[in-house]
Amino acid sequence: MADLFDNASASDAHPHEAIRPLADRIRPARLTDVVGQEKVLGPDGPLGAMLAAGSLSSLILWGPPGVGKTTIARLLALETDLAFIQISAIFSGVPELRKVFDAARLRRQQGRGTLLFVDEIHRFNKAQQDSFLPHMEDGTIVLVGATTENPSFELNAALLSRAQVIVLERLDLADLERLAQRAEQELGRALPLTPQARDRLLEMADGDGRAGLNLIEQVMAWRVTGQLDTDQLSQRLMRRAAKYDKSGDEHYNLISALHKSVRGSDPDAALYWFSRMLEGGEDPRYLARRITRMAVEDIGLADPAAQRHCLDAWALYERLGSPEGELALAQAVIYLALAPKSNAGYAAYKGARDLARRSGSQMPPAHILNAPTGLMKEQGYGAGYQYDHDAEDGFSGQNYFPDGMKRPVLYLPVERGFERELKKRVEWFASLRQKRRTEGKT
Repeated sequence: MADLFDNASASDAHPHEAIRPLADRIRPARLTDVVGQEKVLGPDGPLGAMLAAGSLSSLILWGPPGVGKTTIARLLALETDLAFIQISAIFSGVPELRKVFDAARLRRQQGRGTLLFVDEIHRFNKAQQDSFLPHMEDGTIVLVGATTENPSFELNAALLSRAQVIVLERLDLADLERLAQRAEQELGRALPLTPQARDRLLEMADGDGRAGLNLIEQVMAWRVTGQLDTDQLSQRLMRRAAKYDKSGDEHYNLISALHKSVRGSDPDAALYWFSRMLEGGEDPRYLARRITRMAVEDIGLADPAAQRHCLDAWALYERLGSPEGELALAQAVIYLALAPKSNAGYAAYKGARDLARRSGSQMPPAHILNAPTGLMKEQGYGAGYQYDHDAEDGFSGQNYFPDGMKRPVLYLPVERGFERELKKRVEWFASLRQKRRTEGKT
């Protein structure tokens, strides 16, 4: 996994600075020089507080590529006078881990602790993750794991219970600008870009510090005269693909953002997240299925046409394919965002399922059961049933819940869209039901 300022030993340093990658040459030498992670490294942040107390616990550094996970681990070891040992879960197995643990144990006997940095720690299986536990517990190692995946899903509960998860954030444009200025100082000249092109270059890094420095290094190598504008820059550099893993955490983050934007009636935000997923290579059929689910869950009967609109857009996509069919899905997203919202049907369904689980196997009332045999008639099946079409207003008001069950209220329509009309009907039938019950008692 590429990370901002990946670790390199002193023996790797080349005597000619120009040959070393720019990211390596401006690697921070102190934690205060790390860009973009002030929330965790500051005096009130979790790492800042640990260092101030002189006690460093095992950590899981969770964040996207290029935000400084390796650098922070290396500098934590420097600050706490621990031996820094780095391994990668991609290339290491049980034999390598055993050697690392043995060396750490010997080092501890000699009076020095070990900070073991494990890159891509989520790639270790359960048994490999468990192998860290006894060495963490007896103080042989301070484990610092780095992962781009959600630790809640990828790491064992036992490991997580012994390590604090530290969330690192992607770098914003101001952070990347600070890196650019450091790069210019190191190289002794300014980027040959107009202000607008400079902003475009930083945007291309997509929050990844190492990627930003690599882009800067490319631009500096061109040795152009004057300044390049945004069009000239775009011709020379390909924009990096946005970070998006269709089976990983980013997938769920973006579909959640799309769903909540629709629910929040924000068509612009909904279109943005919809487009982000398409640009990341998401299957439009997956999006078609999810927006149809949104129509059922968040709009429901406030606008019954919303479900039909989604199904039509889905069918249009199947007929037209990409990219033309994606426009139909985009229009469905706009329709859903601007539709009246109600989860009354969804809430009623969940309430009914819960009631069904709790009420066990109670029989329906006898009067609404068919009686195809003589025995069933003798048992009272169908006795007293009132045919609603024969009743006044086409409504008998009979009880349809099990005998003895208190009548629940599951469906509570809202005063929005078509459900406003359904609310009137619910209230009308409720008043008629009460009237029939009163008449039956007199």
